Amino acid sequence: MPDQSAAIITGNAAGSTTTLGLAPGFLLPRVSDAVREMHQASAGSLLLQRTYDWVMSLSARPNAIWALAAISFIESSFFPIPPDLLLIPMVLAARSQWLRVAMICTIASVLGGMFGYALGYYLYDGIGRPLLNFYGYTEKFEDFQARYNEWGAWIVFVAGVTPFPYKVITIASGVTKLDLATFTGASILARGLRFFIVAGLLWWIGPPIKEFIEKRLGLVFTLFVALLVGGFAALKLLS
Repeated sequence: MPDQSAAIITGNAAGSTTTLGLAPGFLLPRVSDAVREMHQASAGSLLLQRTYDWVMSLSARPNAIWALAAISFIESSFFPIPPDLLLIPMVLAARSQWLRVAMICTIASVLGGMFGYALGYYLYDGIGRPLLNFYGYTEKFEDFQARYNEWGAWIVFVAGVTPFPYKVITIASGVTKLDLATFTGASILARGLRFFIVAGLLWWIGPPIKEFIEKRLGLVFTLFVALLVGGFAALKLLS
C-alpha cells in the first residue's frame, strides 16, 4: 500500500534534492474558515437560484394553477420561495382570472399554514417539552407562551402580510398552542389581503406595476402594518 504521508522536495546548489517527511495531509488544500463559509454561502445561493428558476418555469406549464397551489401550501411551512413568483406571471398572462388565482393562492397558503401549525404543535409535545423539562426552562417557556398568545393574532397577521417569513410564525403558533380559530382567522385575513392586493394591482394596471410589486410592495405592506399595529397598541395602552 503506498505511503500516505506528504513530502516536500527541495533543491540545493549542487542540484541534489532533499525530501522532508511531513505529517499526512500537510499539502492538502487548507481553506480558511472564512473561505469555507464563502464556499458554503455560494453553494447555498446556487441551490436557491436553481429553486427560484424551477419555480418560475412552473408558471408556463398547463397545470400552473396546481403548481401555484402546491407552492403556496409548502411555502407556509418550510419552502423558501414565495408563491408571488408564480402568481405575478400567471395573472399577467390571464388578467381576467386574477380573482381565481388569488383565491387559490390564499386557500392553499392558509391550509399550508395549518400544516405548519400542526408541525409545531406535535413536535413540541414530542421533542420540545421533554427538553424544556430536562433543562428546567418550562416556566420561562410558559411565560413566553402567554406573551406570544396575547398578541398572537397580530403576530400572525403581520407575518402573513409582510415579507417576514410566515412559516416561522405558523410553526411557532403551534408550539405555543395559539388558539386555532384565532390563528386561522388571522391567516385568512393576512394572506387574502396580500395576494388579492397583488393580483388586483396586476389586473388593474398590468405589466407596468410588476417592478413596483417586486421591489416596493413589501415595504409598503410593512409600513402599513406597522402603523396599524402601532395604532391599536397605543389605544390599548391608553384605555
